[in-house]
Order: sequence, then structure tokens, then C-alpha cells
Amino acid sequence: MNPGIGTLARIGQLYPSGGICDHEPQLMAPQGVRFVTTRVPFRQTSLEADRKFSEDLEFHAQLLADASVDLLAINCTAATLLAGPQNLRKRLFEATGLNSVTTIEAVVAGCRAQNMRRIGLLTPYPQEVVEVEREYFAGLGIEVVTSLGRPCTTPVEQGSLLPQTWLELAKGFCGIELDGVLISCAGIQVCEVLATIEAQLGLPVVSSNQALVWMCLQQLRIESQVQGFGSLFTKSLPVIE
Repeated sequence: MNPGIGTLARIGQLYPSGGICDHEPQLMAPQGVRFVTTRVPFRQTSLEADRKFSEDLEFHAQLLADASVDLLAINCTAATLLAGPQNLRKRLFEATGLNSVTTIEAVVAGCRAQNMRRIGLLTPYPQEVVEVEREYFAGLGIEVVTSLGRPCTTPVEQGSLLPQTWLELAKGFCGIELDGVLISCAGIQVCEVLATIEAQLGLPVVSSNQALVWMCLQQLRIESQVQGFGSLFTKSLPVIE
């Protein structure tokens, strides 16, 4: 516990500058856990923007370290995939002395915790980003059986879509043989309908912000129960052999 602030933990969130859903992790966080956010330049939804996200990440992470955070959360799914999550965590530890969680590692761990090997992928991404994710997951033994989405060109456009958009799109997975659904993107409003989508499909659902919060809590050994945001919060981190 950090003395003097009366909370369980502070988590420093590195988040795309054009994103407007940086509040989602806080909505799912248990009482006493605060997300403190610093924005990182990111204005377009493209592979080029995803690659640039990590270029000067140390500077932004050091600003969060000034707030005496306990853990860093690098919260952009495709950007952390492209930069290499282990490399990112190493860079930020050397710059700040703080451990970090990346969104891509969180969603992969979430899929494994839910025994999801054949997934439906739901995104707001252009096709080039979908294909990169498909290949990445395949390399980890997770098959994207089918993908659905509402392609957007900017983070603001992504974040402006109502949660019901994802609820309706997810109905497209009905009748397909899947182990679960991954809703990939830290920049969309979806946490409030995750449990409804699970009930609708009869399948586990993992989303980017949900998985990030779940993994942060596990890393910090915070056992407070989180309810109403999907079954992932009842699972433990999988053991990687």
C-alpha cells in the first residue's frame, strides 16, 4: 500500500492520445484501485500509428512514475503486439524501475484462462490490423475462426460507438463452433455489455480493457472480487510452461 493515500494501489495507464475510453479500466477496478492516465501520441487507426505508439514510451512512463504508481499498464492492444510486449516491459523497467502489463499479453492470458483456442474476433480495426492479430494469435496456438467488426479510421470514431454496437455485432457469432469471443481494442465502450454478450452466446468473452484490469489485479495480488464485467474475473492467471 502507498502510505497516506488510503488506496490499495495506483496503476499508471499509458493510453493512446486520441482514445476516449481510458475510463473503462477504472469502471471495472475494485474500490481502492486507481488508474492514473498519461496519453501517448496516437491519432489514426493504422499499423503505422500502432508502430509509432511505442517510440518514446519511456518519457511518458517516467511521467507516471512521478505519481508513485505501483504498476504500469501499456494499454493499446495492436501497438503492444507490434512492439513486442517483452521488449516494452524491459524498456520501461530500465527507465522507471517499475513492472508493467501490456494489453496483448493480458488478452492472450485471458483467452488461455478461459480455455479459448478457437475464437471469434470482434474489432473496430481496419483489415490490415485484423490480419496482423490473426497471425499473432495463430503463432500462440489460438485460431481466429472468424472475425467481425466495424472498421474505424480514428480512435475517436472507435470510442464513439455505443456499447450496443458490440452487443449487436456479437450476435453474428451465434451458431459458429467457438470456444469464446475476443473483443480486441482498448479504445471502445464495451465493458458494460460483456456479461450480456456471454449470456447471449453461451460463451466466455475476453475484451482488452477487461483483460488488462484482470491481469493488473493478479500481478498486484489484489483479491477484491469484480462482478458484472464477465466471467474472466473469476479466473486465475494461467501457468505458462
